[in-house]
Amino acid sequence: MDFSWTDEQVALRKSVVEFAQRELNDDLIARDADSIFSRDLWDKCAAFGIQGMPFPVDNGGQGADTVTTILALEALGYGCRDNGLLFSINAHMWSAAMPIWRFGSDDQKERYLKGLCDGTLIGVQGMTEPGSGSDAFGMTTTARLDGDRYILNGSKTFITNAPVADVFVVFASLDRKKGWAGLSAFLVDRGTPGLVIGKPFHKMGLRTSPMSDLFFTDCEVPIENVLGRPGSGMMIFQHSIEWERSCILANAIGSLEWHLEASIGYARQREQFDQPISRFQAVSHRLVDMKVRLEAGRLLLYRLGWLRDNDQSTPLDAAMVKLFLSENFVASSLDALQTHGGYGYLTETGLEREVRDAIASRIYSGTSDIQRNVMARQMGL
Repeated sequence: MDFSWTDEQVALRKSVVEFAQRELNDDLIARDADSIFSRDLWDKCAAFGIQGMPFPVDNGGQGADTVTTILALEALGYGCRDNGLLFSINAHMWSAAMPIWRFGSDDQKERYLKGLCDGTLIGVQGMTEPGSGSDAFGMTTTARLDGDRYILNGSKTFITNAPVADVFVVFASLDRKKGWAGLSAFLVDRGTPGLVIGKPFHKMGLRTSPMSDLFFTDCEVPIENVLGRPGSGMMIFQHSIEWERSCILANAIGSLEWHLEASIGYARQREQFDQPISRFQAVSHRLVDMKVRLEAGRLLLYRLGWLRDNDQSTPLDAAMVKLFLSENFVASSLDALQTHGGYGYLTETGLEREVRDAIASRIYSGTSDIQRNVMARQMGL
């Protein structure tokens, strides 16, 4: 297992950091306060190649392996302080583009995947429902075959990107008596009759990433928009959620590094009792803990990327990375704010926003409790 970087990877990381710092941070305080999703910044990321990074060149992507993709996402998290934008990009890549690439027909890839890679289309997955969050397969949304189309009825909630999305990967049950075996996935276009997109939610954090409900009332979906085969919904969801858990917090490694550098810089120049606060053990130990979290998280993440690139089974490792990075994203953002004291509590420093954004990572893609359950099962417990 070799984690040394090629010259091309080093150059990529440098270019991503420079791009993010130069292009993605303008007016962030105002956009966060007003919950504004920036299509302009989305398009800039797409033009740089971010949304298409892990997908084949033939499908409009960059053809990068998992480790290189993770490296680029880490660099993006270091240079860009708009965690909401990055969250929307990750949701788009792992919950919409990835299942279409893996399970879509040639026609579906032609219709959707190229646009998802070049950013002209925004995608999202519709899985969570008001009564089924952690119990992902307890959904009540149904689909029934009627001639050459399926009729969808039900609702979804907490759907990232829904207010701005062009295509939805929607899970519904063909036969609720069969439980997970009755699930299927459907590609539903924005504007399809019977699909209503709810009003955007106002959230504690990740405010620049829009979220809302979806409502389906006799929504007609052409039979050619079934993703995979009917009844394969669980397999499709498990595939996409494992990718999501593996990669969605790669940006957080970049954030952890930014938290640490900002905190060290502040602790060295901030004086109390006639000396820099970095000389106080309570502060220096806090910074040491932040360093340990960063390096341990980075090793777990890149080991997982290596395993995926070498076709290894990774459900336990994906859950472990998701658990470790989410918990430590919160811990380090709090430590960074604490180190800055009262200044950290001010909006202008960006640290209070980091705390608000980080807390959501313990919930999305499966809560920390669910990750522990997944790991326990994988360990035979």
